[in-house]
Amino acid sequence: MRRITRIATVGIASAALALSATACGGKKSSDASSSPSESGQKSAAIAYDIGGRGDQSFNDAAYAGLKKAETDLKIKGSEAEPTDGEGEADKVQRLTELARKGNNPVIGVGFAYAPAIKKVAPKFPNTTFGIIDDTSVTGPNVANMVFNEEQGSYLAGVAAAKASKSGTVGFIGGVEVPLIKKFEAGFTQGVKDTNPNAKVLSAYLTQPPNFDGFAKPDLGKAAAQGQLDAGADVIYAAAGLAGSGAIEAASAKGKWAIGVDSDQYNQAGLAKYKDSILTSVTKDVSDSVFNLIKSVEDGKPTTGEIRYGLDKDGVGLADSNPKYKEMTDLIAAVEKAKADIIAKKITVKTAP
Repeated sequence: MRRITRIATVGIASAALALSATACGGKKSSDASSSPSESGQKSAAIAYDIGGRGDQSFNDAAYAGLKKAETDLKIKGSEAEPTDGEGEADKVQRLTELARKGNNPVIGVGFAYAPAIKKVAPKFPNTTFGIIDDTSVTGPNVANMVFNEEQGSYLAGVAAAKASKSGTVGFIGGVEVPLIKKFEAGFTQGVKDTNPNAKVLSAYLTQPPNFDGFAKPDLGKAAAQGQLDAGADVIYAAAGLAGSGAIEAASAKGKWAIGVDSDQYNQAGLAKYKDSILTSVTKDVSDSVFNLIKSVEDGKPTTGEIRYGLDKDGVGLADSNPKYKEMTDLIAAVEKAKADIIAKKITVKTAP
């Protein structure tokens, strides 16, 4: 995967995953039949967020990091899927099972794992627990892998404003939680700083405790259709698996979509719509997973807050679509915005 900015940490490329987009539930942990401690092989585990593996986005990025660790570090990778309508007790049980089997680290993909890690981590002091997108749970064996999503979203806003012909663009958030509001805030600010007269339509698919807005493509598709009907010609969705529905809707209308978390232009499950994916806001979830696993393998487990921003190429914009590369004015505006954010000439908001 090529990006505007080169990954400066470990530098892995997110593999294009030939997976069909499936909703959460039904899949089992890949190590259900054996324990790594029994075989003597070292193992690391990830517990997926809503939508599970195959979401073409957030969870698949974590999976790419685990697969790289399997290849480069010769470890056994273990996975565990969420189930429909699960509660905190289910997450506690899942993490406990992964830790008991000897996996180290055990990584919760998403802020929803915070309460469970708070309960489980103290019971396994020799196991490193990672959590992505959360800083609320801390401990001597907890690593908080977080990102400046608002910075990448600001660049998406610049790109959207430059690409839009109607002057109206749309933002779709999966669930109205503080994390997703960071995406909205950065995107809106980037649009308005680029074109003060532009109109930004914002919508959220569900409200907590209903997290279907991260899992159901039909919700994203319906919301995008509404924004397109209202004149939007660029749609940015931060909605996990549901975002694939927004991409489908934009493609059907011949309008632009902006992907999220992974370079969605290169996701096999979205190949039918790739020509309409202008760019994607990337979060280097894959590197964050790999880096934590490697730190444990090196005998120096990383704990505490590990932040990935534009300055470390932890967030950015993908440039895989050839049409994007032809938009020289857009690229110049994005590069200038990136440089100004890193130089602290622009402070990006984290709330709308």
